[in-house]
Amino acid sequence: MRIVIVGSGIMGLLTAVECVSAGHQVVVLDQGQIPCPEATSYDRHRSMRALHMKNPAEVGPAVRSHHRWIALQKQLATRFYEQVGMLTVMPPEDVPRALAMLSATGWHPHVLDPDELTSRYPHVEFPIGESAVLEPLAGVLLADRVLIACAAWLRRRPGVELRQYSKVVFVDDTCVRLADGTAVTGDALLLAGGPWSRELLGPELAGELVLYRQSMLYCDVPAPESRAWSRTPAMLSIGTDGCAWLVPPVAGTPLKLSAASACRAVQRVEDTATPACWREHLVAMFAEVIPGFNAGWLVDARDGYYLARASTDGAMVTMLGERVVSYSACGGSSFKFAPLIARSLADRLRGAEPIATGLAALDEGLARHPQ
Repeated sequence: MRIVIVGSGIMGLLTAVECVSAGHQVVVLDQGQIPCPEATSYDRHRSMRALHMKNPAEVGPAVRSHHRWIALQKQLATRFYEQVGMLTVMPPEDVPRALAMLSATGWHPHVLDPDELTSRYPHVEFPIGESAVLEPLAGVLLADRVLIACAAWLRRRPGVELRQYSKVVFVDDTCVRLADGTAVTGDALLLAGGPWSRELLGPELAGELVLYRQSMLYCDVPAPESRAWSRTPAMLSIGTDGCAWLVPPVAGTPLKLSAASACRAVQRVEDTATPACWREHLVAMFAEVIPGFNAGWLVDARDGYYLARASTDGAMVTMLGERVVSYSACGGSSFKFAPLIARSLADRLRGAEPIATGLAALDEGLARHPQ
């Protein structure tokens, strides 16, 4: 089969790897470079965890995805998974439920009581009385290295075309038309073009998707603090309102800081520069979380965009034809589960029954919306 994939973010490239591994020809199209630095998934690092307190059904898939990421490092011959751990802060009364969720999958977490939490990580301020669950096998995915490794692996394989600067403007079944008038056809088609691709879906489907803009800070840790931060896991549910998170500096990356409060719905994709008001919001928030933190730590600030389905706040997967699949990304959640999602998408593209992922958006019967 000849499979055409629109978009060179994590979903497009990993699905291409799956399709090529199964013996198919692949054409990857992107309006920018491949991989594209403007892609939703192109970032220095993303956290990887199994614990999902609000959605227990995702714990098992997260553990399976963790193992698949480890296998992909070997396949792609690149190290991009730093298993520095993942810490989720929570009230002590929530700890038994968290442990039950994780132990059911064979995942072995550690519990830190308030005193141990404070003594182990004195460079972070935690709400008084809070405990935490530490997942020592989880950690940080070096997102840009993953995409670069996928593209490099694909370039070395016969039957693969990576077409940069090829903007798709129209889709008709398994044929796409580029801005220069060129038509590209295949036996199956995946639309995974990121936030901008709503315009290819038509008003009915596009109307189900919400565009979000997230502000993030990137920081250099002062030299006296570097030893402590080198032993710090990724952290979730920190801050006085529990909405902040951080990704530690690993493998030469900066400390990454953000919060749910720095995410807002917007009408269109614009630039990625962080407005001063949002930068100041995050600096003020983390000044209360990290002792001594101030704007002088900043080396960069960046805004990213992602799509989510309004009804579920997650990904939207739709069949546009017998061999035409649309995947609308949903930020870090898509990246975390990307190995499972890519395999499922590849199965659908080649007409095989997809293996269950445990993710509702992939496993439930997909609505058909002919173009």
